Amino acid sequence: MDAAKENRLPSSDLQGHPRMEENLKALHHRLPLRSINQNLMPNRSPVHSRKSKGHTVLHHQPPQPHATKKQNMLAPNPSYTLDCEIIAIDDNDEDASDNAVPEFVKHTEAMLDEIDRIEEVEMEDVQEPVLDIDACDRTDPLAVVEYIDDIYSLYKKIEDSSCVSPNYMTNQFDINERMRAILVDWLIEVHYKFELLEETLFLTVNLIDRFLERQSMIRKKLQLVGVTAMLIACKYEEVSVPTVEDFILITDKAYTRDEVLAMEKLMMNSLQFNLSVPTPYMFMRRFLKAAHSDKKLELSSFFLIELCLVEYKMLKFSPSLLAAAAIYTAQCSMYQFKQWTKTSEWYTDYSEEQLLECSRLMVTFHRKAGSGKLTGVHRKYSTWRYGCAAKVEPALFLLDN
Repeated sequence: MDAAKENRLPSSDLQGHPRMEENLKALHHRLPLRSINQNLMPNRSPVHSRKSKGHTVLHHQPPQPHATKKQNMLAPNPSYTLDCEIIAIDDNDEDASDNAVPEFVKHTEAMLDEIDRIEEVEMEDVQEPVLDIDACDRTDPLAVVEYIDDIYSLYKKIEDSSCVSPNYMTNQFDINERMRAILVDWLIEVHYKFELLEETLFLTVNLIDRFLERQSMIRKKLQLVGVTAMLIACKYEEVSVPTVEDFILITDKAYTRDEVLAMEKLMMNSLQFNLSVPTPYMFMRRFLKAAHSDKKLELSSFFLIELCLVEYKMLKFSPSLLAAAAIYTAQCSMYQFKQWTKTSEWYTDYSEEQLLECSRLMVTFHRKAGSGKLTGVHRKYSTWRYGCAAKVEPALFLLDN
């Protein structure tokens, strides 16, 4: 043990030794383990950087052949500063500007821009398809799918012949448009009481207007014109027709049987027995099918178009336009936003802009339907039998534009 102790040199002796002093200096300047950056390779050569427009790009030299040891995974020390040589490069250097943004970033941005452009083009090219509304009825012989388009093309051509002048009341000396409105409102209640078909009501009003356009009439015979027109329409449309006595009773026996039959002859001669005319009802059935309507939409549409029957000012619109506008307005009332599909536009042959004038008038009629003296339509469509369609909120937003 004493020999081992003697073989050890004291620290004072080590300090005097030249070789030991060099080793101590090396240990003194060695960094602690926690101070070494884990991203640095132990034998990596000095790093040069490029400085251009606020970017510093580090260029690492390839490792030396003898650097084969694994990279030390040590915690970085923020206080340790990596010795590097700063090389200033002119801002106009093309290489510097190219290296400022990596190439993969440029390629990614270009690819994203191209994707956005393609999506915008696709959104512009995508159009709502026009559906074949008769596809499900091809096996139904009553649907006459082979002729249905030709039938409605004919209706569109001849509908002007069933229309009357929107100011024909100027030729009447004893009645006015207010009296006409009272008569039609009352006939709607009679139609409801007799439980007649919808087409009977539309044909009745059409016969009245066409007859009054050709014949002057005193006011005390105006109700007689109304019940006689309904009698004729029932004979044309209904299977079970109310009798003449039924209509006499509904007028509280204001007229006799002979008077009703005499008025029937006068009206038929004036109209030249032309009863086959397209009414709004004919177009309503076709257009509702194009709108893929349910029962609620159907009742709301008929509520609006029956309001138009009372209004004299609506005579300026064709039957097809009235039908299309009624469906459009009903959709707006139910959904509280504008709704007019490409399929509806195709089969009605009316764009949304063409319907707005008529539709806004319908909204005003809808808003005041429950007030005033002429409330026959509102009371009819406030019943459960008609789905309480009159209680749907009007599309007032159409009046704002």
